[in-house]
Amino acid sequence: MLKSVLFSTFLLSTAAYSTAHAEEAPQEAPAPDAAASTSTVADTDAGGILVTATRFATPLDQVPASVTVLDKTAIDRSQDIGVTELLLRTPGISVSRNGGYGTATSLRIRGAESDQTVVVIDGVKLNDPSSTGGGYNFANLLVGDASRIEVLRGPQSILWGSQAIGGVVNVVTAMPTKTLEGSFDLEAGSRETVSARAAIGGKTGPLAWRIGGQAFTTDGISAISPAFGGKEADGNTNRNVSGRAVLDLAQGISVDLRGYYAKSRVEIDSTTADSLDYSLNKEFVGYAGLNFDLLDGRFRNRVAYAYTDTDRDSFNPTRARPQSFDAAGKNRRFEYQGSFAIAEGWTLLAGAENERSRFRSVSPAASLATPVPAPTRGQVEITSVYGQIAAEPIAGLTLNAGLRYDDHDRYGGKTLFAAGGVWRLPTGTLLRASYGEGFKAPTLYQLFSEFGNAALDPEQAKGWEAGAEQRLFDGKLAFGASYFERKTTGQIIFNSCTAASTVPLCFVPGSTTTRRTGYYSNVARAEAHGIEAQGSLTLGRLNLDGNYSWTVSDDRSAGTATFGKWLPRRPRNEANGSISYDWAFGLTTGAAVRWSGKSYDNAANTTLLAAYTLVDLRAEYKLSDAVRFFARAENLFDEKYMTAYRYGTLGRSIYAGIRGRF
Repeated sequence: MLKSVLFSTFLLSTAAYSTAHAEEAPQEAPAPDAAASTSTVADTDAGGILVTATRFATPLDQVPASVTVLDKTAIDRSQDIGVTELLLRTPGISVSRNGGYGTATSLRIRGAESDQTVVVIDGVKLNDPSSTGGGYNFANLLVGDASRIEVLRGPQSILWGSQAIGGVVNVVTAMPTKTLEGSFDLEAGSRETVSARAAIGGKTGPLAWRIGGQAFTTDGISAISPAFGGKEADGNTNRNVSGRAVLDLAQGISVDLRGYYAKSRVEIDSTTADSLDYSLNKEFVGYAGLNFDLLDGRFRNRVAYAYTDTDRDSFNPTRARPQSFDAAGKNRRFEYQGSFAIAEGWTLLAGAENERSRFRSVSPAASLATPVPAPTRGQVEITSVYGQIAAEPIAGLTLNAGLRYDDHDRYGGKTLFAAGGVWRLPTGTLLRASYGEGFKAPTLYQLFSEFGNAALDPEQAKGWEAGAEQRLFDGKLAFGASYFERKTTGQIIFNSCTAASTVPLCFVPGSTTTRRTGYYSNVARAEAHGIEAQGSLTLGRLNLDGNYSWTVSDDRSAGTATFGKWLPRRPRNEANGSISYDWAFGLTTGAAVRWSGKSYDNAANTTLLAAYTLVDLRAEYKLSDAVRFFARAENLFDEKYMTAYRYGTLGRSIYAGIRGRF
């Protein structure tokens, strides 16, 4: 009963504790320099909220697509360790995880596949070419030294290319504003969990630099739920370091270097029972760019090289040959981007990219008598050009339109289109509408692995949305809603083969006798539509926040047994609510509730994942202007639930720590 009362209270109190917008940022943002590039303004706050997931620093009120912006204040207030936990509080996001911290984690935006979301860290697109869907595993993405996190919803392939069908998650690390500055966070809690983070940086003359690192460890929970026999805890350790340096060589010319490295170890279970298996994961991101301005700053340019390297290994110490899996994926990308201020209120953004991806994968047999097979390998190259023009033909109305052309070395050329507009009315009303197209080429794994199908076609998507927002009382009260639709065709799925199957693809390519257990094919069609509503209210020291998402994601593959079924692990109803109060003596207290409706674990909709409600409490005390003590209780009522069938989830957890900003 108490949980129901709390839930109802928070849901009725509309939308700033884990706010979608920077709580302390003004609601109205002046337009930035029309020629500004993302490399030079990623951390700029020109008196308002700027969005850089658009690849061009744009005021929030001029972005046609739905977007959530979490600034450092919002990140600190949430007290969350991982980016996934932060994003779960925002509209249209659902997550499934195979156990506790560090286990495989899939994030879905508006019901899209998890590998249809692009993840960007400091302007570098992350994905693992060796993974099944070629996407990003959120399991190891800790908050670290992030100063901003943005979520851009809907097809965004014009600017971000393949995979951006569901949307974009953009993580920006901090850059210094003082001669010398630093920060730290130290916390500990349930299950021997400890997280320590520190960063230091400075700005002297032409050089600005910052480096930060984080160490995280936990004894964890059983990956397999105790309801299915899980007993032993599966621990996780994660270490990461990030750094960035910008050197001004001359007026309007600078060099930008960025790097990120993470290494983790997580204990995992088999799909049915406890085991001693564990996995190792290493991620490296590197970036080097040259920024230069022309025409007195009206024409700003960036040329850059970006590199990502992901290595994954799995081991079972009970096997004669312990290593059971070995995979590596690498991306090399050359980029050019330019922004030109055509005239007041008119801006052209254009760019060109060349991306080369490689993967290697092998699954050694347990027996030492069986030779390790030759690794499966594959590579692909995509060359792209894109352009987008933004205009303000009349005061308060922003329109944009863009094109992208991708030349895939296996699939030839593909042209995509997007357009949108935002109308800002004097009444504090914002009207938004946008349309976007996306496509996702088959991954290297889907093409070349032991389950590969070289005849696969790209997945394609079209989506649109329209919404309105209203702000009253100088932004103290804000509320709004959006409606969206998306259709995806040619979606790639995995098909299992029986021992008696005569389907040609159930045999190893080139053979009519050697069978395989399954293959990939383009047989699926998916449709999604829904509503996202959110609001916020500030009454003096009291802040209320809430959002609700209704997302219908269905399989529309005609002539199949799953036609009309819910897509797996996508709840149709989700809601978040929170309340916080800033006491006059330096204490801030708050509570948050998250409710997720039911979903299904399988395509046939025969395995139910029940609805659940989670309640969290948080507190923060200001010890000085630079140091704060904080504590939180997560899943206060120890709710038992699953986001993936058979896999465990964290029960009641208590954490406390200290934070410093100097």
